[in-house]
Amino acid sequence: MGADRVGGGRRRKPVRTVAYGVCGAVLLAGCASMPDSGDLRDVESTPRQDTQVRVFALPPRENAGAREIVDGFLEALTSDDPHFETAKKYLTGDAAKAWKPEASLTVLEEGPGATPEGVNGRDTQSESSFRLYGDKIATVDGQQTYAPAAGTYDKPLHLIREKKSHQWRIDAPPPGVVMGKSDFLRNYTSVNKYYFASNTPSATGGQPVAVADPVYVRKKVDAMTQTVRLLLAGPSRWLDPVVRSSFPTGTRLNLRKGVTSLTPDEQNRLTVPLNARADRVGAGRCQEMAAQLLFTLRDLTPAAVDEVALQGSDGTQLCTATASDAENAVVHGVGKNEYQYFLDGKHRLVRLPSESSTPDVAPVPGALGEGAKELRSAAVSRDERKAAGVTFDGSELYVGSLVSGASLGDPVLHSDGKTLKDRLTTPSWDGDGNLWVADRDPDRPRLLFLKDGAGEPIEVSTPGLDGRIEAVRLAADGVRIALIVEKDGKKSLSIGRVERDDKTDEGAVSVVELRSVTPQLEEVTAMSWAGDSRLVLVGRERGGVQQMAYVQVDGSTPVGSPPAALTGVKALAASEEEQLPLVAYSEEDGIVRLSSGSKWQQVVKDGTAPVYPG
Repeated sequence: MGADRVGGGRRRKPVRTVAYGVCGAVLLAGCASMPDSGDLRDVESTPRQDTQVRVFALPPRENAGAREIVDGFLEALTSDDPHFETAKKYLTGDAAKAWKPEASLTVLEEGPGATPEGVNGRDTQSESSFRLYGDKIATVDGQQTYAPAAGTYDKPLHLIREKKSHQWRIDAPPPGVVMGKSDFLRNYTSVNKYYFASNTPSATGGQPVAVADPVYVRKKVDAMTQTVRLLLAGPSRWLDPVVRSSFPTGTRLNLRKGVTSLTPDEQNRLTVPLNARADRVGAGRCQEMAAQLLFTLRDLTPAAVDEVALQGSDGTQLCTATASDAENAVVHGVGKNEYQYFLDGKHRLVRLPSESSTPDVAPVPGALGEGAKELRSAAVSRDERKAAGVTFDGSELYVGSLVSGASLGDPVLHSDGKTLKDRLTTPSWDGDGNLWVADRDPDRPRLLFLKDGAGEPIEVSTPGLDGRIEAVRLAADGVRIALIVEKDGKKSLSIGRVERDDKTDEGAVSVVELRSVTPQLEEVTAMSWAGDSRLVLVGRERGGVQQMAYVQVDGSTPVGSPPAALTGVKALAASEEEQLPLVAYSEEDGIVRLSSGSKWQQVVKDGTAPVYPG
């Protein structure tokens, strides 16, 4: 592969590439020769192959100058070397032992620049110094969790000429790993680990509720084994207070001597050997452990893992489970959404079958579909048995049953805001049938929670909230909340953790550790959950035009194309069941929807405020 490769904003040196295919691990220059004699023997007709191409950097050249050593080291950080062994060859022996590349990763807009320091920027006989610089866009910590970042990256790097070899080597490397955005996207992939909600009402009885915890792993460096190790190590620090793992604390892989990785067999069955910590788990808990593995690994490989077998420390089988077993044992996502909902021209709540190819629109059963109150926005419970509606002037919230003939009753909440923009937001239901809404009254801005959609509203504590809530959406798992927050004319999207205090009679609820996931956007005007760890939004950058985009809960951009462009979007809705179409309200086209692989199609011209259950 003699050509130079360009990535991360720097011109790269030639690299070696290694392909895995029918010849095993070979340089692309050629394969081992094919035998032309011998006995005919049975062979597997479809051996499992890893056809990914891996990129490896070159080790230090003899008598290389200090600049070449620095460039080679930075190049080696972007290679597919499993334990950064090539990068360590650019370090002194002591530095290689002390350096911890897995502890942190800094992602820059472009590849890191390196400028020499010292007398006229020239090397002395025994030492040399450089500064690495660039514009930060993200960090990945030791738990492999991603976080947006900003500001300047500026780190020193020091080299010495080793006394025995007289070769330049780095004795003070920067902490962790640093690379440009393009190299990061080439080297790393996002994977959802799965744990179970621990503090929701449904967590105390019934089936466990799955919660996604995204991490980034090196995609060509045994991603499956990396991911399983990260799953066993436990949830991220941010999510840990509201989830649990069924794996006993201290559970680790127990690979037999000489085995370094996990590999499914030809039937996509993965055997996972565990240490003694897991030896005494019961059958039910073991099934939950298997479900965590199956949900975590399902999208990781081209042929997803269909079954897992868990082994104890002595090799005995603890349990097995298939993908369908996991779906039956765990509440995952929202289940089947029968309908899409929106408001018609008469401000009534209407619905459309989710999988219908024709605009078969009809009012919902009950008072909200009969027009008992003109509505501005609405939300439908996840079981599609109840709905909540905010009146056209934004001042009152009603909850009604989706049953023919059901009456509406009195409003469950009233806002005293003086203008429409200062009153109630669109409400949102969580997975336990509780209703959430924000009151934007400047004299008393509040986030409110109504247990089962009724009773006295409970004010939700929001420590750290910096601004006024403009929109609210609960995730299906009930432990994460998405908020559009406005401050000084800027609207950003933040994700918060929902914590519940069961020790108090009031059942106090808090939204804590809010973190912005759209720091690059000047204005976010609409959003919706669109998967286990993904949202879809409408926003614009400073000086830019309106755009629709997907964003992960950690602030990263998921792989794939954004939704097709649509002019004048005022509201949109997505299902956490990702194969269902997006639905949006456009000033020009009314209610439209977008199915995978197609274009936006108009449903009705006269309609607003689309929603899926939740």
